[in-house]
Amino acid sequence: MESKKVLEHVERDKIEFITLQFTDLLGVIKEVIIPVEKLNDALADGAWFDGSSIEGFARIQESDLFLKPVPETYAPIPWLTEDGKTARLICDIYRADGKPFEGDPRYILKQAAAKAAAQGYQYNVGPEPEFYLFTTEADGIGTPIPIDRDSYFDLSSHEGYKVIKRIIAALESFGINVEASHHEVGFGQYEIDLRYGHCLDIADKVVTLKYTTKKVAQMHNLHATFMPKPIMDKAGSGMHTHQSLFNIETKTNVFYDKDDQYSLSRIAYNFIAGQMKHINALCAVLCPTVNSYKRLVSGFEAPVYVTWAAMNRSALVRVPKWFRQRKEAARIELRCPDPSCNPYLAFAVMLQAGMDGIKNNLTPPDPVEENVYQLDGESLVEKNISVLPTSLQQALDELKKDKLIRDVLGEHLFERYVDVKTKEWYEFKKQVTNWEIETYLDIF
Repeated sequence: MESKKVLEHVERDKIEFITLQFTDLLGVIKEVIIPVEKLNDALADGAWFDGSSIEGFARIQESDLFLKPVPETYAPIPWLTEDGKTARLICDIYRADGKPFEGDPRYILKQAAAKAAAQGYQYNVGPEPEFYLFTTEADGIGTPIPIDRDSYFDLSSHEGYKVIKRIIAALESFGINVEASHHEVGFGQYEIDLRYGHCLDIADKVVTLKYTTKKVAQMHNLHATFMPKPIMDKAGSGMHTHQSLFNIETKTNVFYDKDDQYSLSRIAYNFIAGQMKHINALCAVLCPTVNSYKRLVSGFEAPVYVTWAAMNRSALVRVPKWFRQRKEAARIELRCPDPSCNPYLAFAVMLQAGMDGIKNNLTPPDPVEENVYQLDGESLVEKNISVLPTSLQQALDELKKDKLIRDVLGEHLFERYVDVKTKEWYEFKKQVTNWEIETYLDIF
């Protein structure tokens, strides 16, 4: 879409205000609101803002940044109709000299996708974000109360069904194609699946999905959270992500090979091997919070071991079933990402880790179709099965050692990311939890 078309849509939709949106380092949406009369200037020259106050952005002496709206992301916001209709535009961020701001997560993904495109590949992803819907109350010990007590694929409660339908309707008004939605394993836990597409477009849609879900829930006096593990001993929320590479010229899926046991090509196996090689460092970006590692434990279908398989849902990388005649559906599913991640950074590092496997013609280990959770230590050693990081600190240590992932993020963003996440870990280490009080206070 060109800028001229945006202005035509604004007039047609009778828009009075524009929210210029972008994400900080953590993937949280930030915005600058302008009257529609300023939109033409913003489209042509951008809109200035102070980047020094945004998490992980510029230092005070280099704080002058400006937002450049991406015309293709124009959409009216369905719930902002009173006191003047409002539309949103997602923005790229630039420095005062007109160069892209290297701390912009969206820029990092654009760079990663461009490198793959230079080799003839388009990276497509189809994420499945999970989330909980809670009432605004809590029980006697502060645990949030789920909206229902239903489980996997159950017919949801009337209230939950109503909210999910309104979330999907709102997403469709943003031009987001929802593949499906269903109740997940946890009480009050849901999943919304996005139709696969180009990684940059889908990252924009994941950000919009999280923003929309939280807003619609709020309007129903509910609280939606994409926190990976909001309730102890209950199912965590992941963001399993389906991935494939398409040849840009022929528009064909290069992951497909009709003669292979799993219908996967050599390139697909290379891609799997690349992600498995870099997975410990990837976790610092894909599972980016202290809380993330309370999801990655045995017993909840979250991956713990670095394996791949077709039937085994305990595997880190899974080859989903798909109809063999649908060549375009050939794909692999990475199961460790959770929805607290910044999707721009997540897709960027996932892509380039896979591309490293292609570049170096890496081969993954043999698939492990048995339930890895049930293997003893000797069997794990015998099969050379390693374990994912068990804490944010471990993942950060791996990230610091991984030159490829460091290069993908760029020195500017890498340093700030590690700094922000290290502070998060240190802050967590200082906490004294109720569990510690209950376990140790009377014993020692």
